[in-house]
Amino acid sequence: MIKIENLGFSYGKTPVLKNITLNLEPGKIYGLLGENGVGKTTLLTLVCGLKKAQTGSISCDGIDPYSRNPEFLSQVFYLPDEVAPVPSTAIAWAKSLGPFWPNFKIETFSSAMKDFEMDETMKMHKMSAGQLKKTYISFALACGTSYILMDEPTNGLDIPSKAQFRSAVLKYTRDDSTILISTHQVKDLESMIDPIIILDRKDVLLNASVEEITSKLFFDYGSILRQDALYAEQLPGGFIQVCPNTTGEDSKLNIEALFNAVHNNKELVKAIFNNE
Repeated sequence: MIKIENLGFSYGKTPVLKNITLNLEPGKIYGLLGENGVGKTTLLTLVCGLKKAQTGSISCDGIDPYSRNPEFLSQVFYLPDEVAPVPSTAIAWAKSLGPFWPNFKIETFSSAMKDFEMDETMKMHKMSAGQLKKTYISFALACGTSYILMDEPTNGLDIPSKAQFRSAVLKYTRDDSTILISTHQVKDLESMIDPIIILDRKDVLLNASVEEITSKLFFDYGSILRQDALYAEQLPGGFIQVCPNTTGEDSKLNIEALFNAVHNNKELVKAIFNNE
């Protein structure tokens, strides 16, 4: 369990996060959404211990990440948006770094690379950006950690690779892992992230499961504009609209529409989900 309480962080005099409180449970794949600059990457680096909380606290199963406790470090993998090429073959690189994570399996790395249609004997510094990203994703999944933190993992991936990514995450991660994925590419991950977190600089606007979201908000794909719509966007043949779900109807979640509805109605949506 990751517990974040009243977390605050600033770069100099510029506040990025303020009074952020979250609980992240094992066995779930969280999607972390937010506008540019709200602190998504900063939050990931705080959770993995690369930065120190300036106010509030972070606890991962009772351990402060910034303590750099070896037990914690062996159970976390952080995949940044930009990854470094190294003058080594992928398989040699994986074998050299893998022992730092006690649950690492080179067989899983090789299998994931195969799923990505990658040659594990290829030199990493000769790979394209997409190939390099797939190599790092394969390594992250092979580490078998309790916490996997990914920052924009589908950036640089082509359409087939994005499908392979979704399949690989579901195939290779432990059932009790806590996975936190920061992304702007919500359509790439719409079928797998649940719960969904929408972050603001000073608040968590939403932290809810897909089931809870669709029980409280209705996603209408009709051709008539509704007066109660929190957000509406015209599509070919009609609209996608997000409305309060007052009748308990089932609907299909649209994450982009959800994000815009939350962003445009911050206090109202918080009230809906807090039953105020």
